[in-house]
Amino acid sequence: MNIAGLLYTGVDMSQATIAAAAKLLLITALALPTALYAQTFKVQKFNIGGDGGTDYLTAEPGTGRVFVSRATHVMVVDGATGKVLGDIPDTPRTHGIALSQKSGHGFITNGGDSTVTMFDLKTLAVIKKIPANINGLDGIMYDDFDDRIILTNHSTPVGTAMAIDAKTGDIVGKAELEDTGPEGAASDGKGKLFVNNERKSTMQVVDAKTMKAIASWPLAPCEGPTGIAMDRTSGRIFAGCDKTSVVVDATTGKVVAPIANGDGVDALGWDQSQKLIYIPAGKDGTVTVVHEDSPDKYTVVATVQTMRGVKTIAVDPIKHMAYGFVPEYGPAPAPDPNAPPPAAAPGGRGAPPRGPVIAGWFFAISH
Repeated sequence: MNIAGLLYTGVDMSQATIAAAAKLLLITALALPTALYAQTFKVQKFNIGGDGGTDYLTAEPGTGRVFVSRATHVMVVDGATGKVLGDIPDTPRTHGIALSQKSGHGFITNGGDSTVTMFDLKTLAVIKKIPANINGLDGIMYDDFDDRIILTNHSTPVGTAMAIDAKTGDIVGKAELEDTGPEGAASDGKGKLFVNNERKSTMQVVDAKTMKAIASWPLAPCEGPTGIAMDRTSGRIFAGCDKTSVVVDATTGKVVAPIANGDGVDALGWDQSQKLIYIPAGKDGTVTVVHEDSPDKYTVVATVQTMRGVKTIAVDPIKHMAYGFVPEYGPAPAPDPNAPPPAAAPGGRGAPPRGPVIAGWFFAISH
């Protein structure tokens, strides 16, 4: 019987029975938000082929097209079918893609030659390559406040955020940051940019008009923040971090909630109308899906299995789809016993030898 109905049927019950029913009703009510928000997610997996590694991918809102970085080129994929629609060449050591539907232009960061490729969104034809005149090109995003493209650069001696006019392709500003490892950036749509600093585990606020850093916020318990997104309606910023991501009040800079997720996070996605955060974990091969119940309360509604190496994600907030990608490598070739040993990578870091790409796995997540 419905518990609430039982309390008001008029049946003669003892006080103990009424108290027990009321207690059960309270427990059910407390558990209700999780039950309401729990959802089933469907994952489709397509082999789109292609050569090269990957970093970021970007979904074009409403069109179904997804732009996937592939080290020396960018593949354009139909998110629903995995069909390759086009390819943008000559993007050496590419990292990310940003799109301005307002200007009809797309932009690609090329770390290999420190340029930004500007292309036509309709035809995919390259318009020009913009010399950035700075090293360490990495992250890229679109700021609808002033129709600009924002780059976040692992530049030295200081990290930088650079602004490009999306209509003309002109560089119109540069902010110096406190960290040489800036990662994702987000905009509040009102003239403020928020940038994650991976090495210092801080978030800096940048005035979009003057391109000056105006505040710095610590993000503990987050360590090494990378991906970022913002709910403009609640004024909350989501910073993606390994194992524990955080939610930040965009007015005060205070961390208001932690979020438990997997390990190996490099980007995250946000679906505004669905109030869903997608946090991919490359080391675990999972995507943690989190619902924003209220500005300071968050519920994990699903852990979606993808594949080890899927560390970035793109969300189409109109089609309510999320996308991930990872190349699969074959066995590494046997080392030549007569060859000299390879030079050590800077800082003692470096990836082990890998074989050729044997598949390109594209994931489409729906609910």
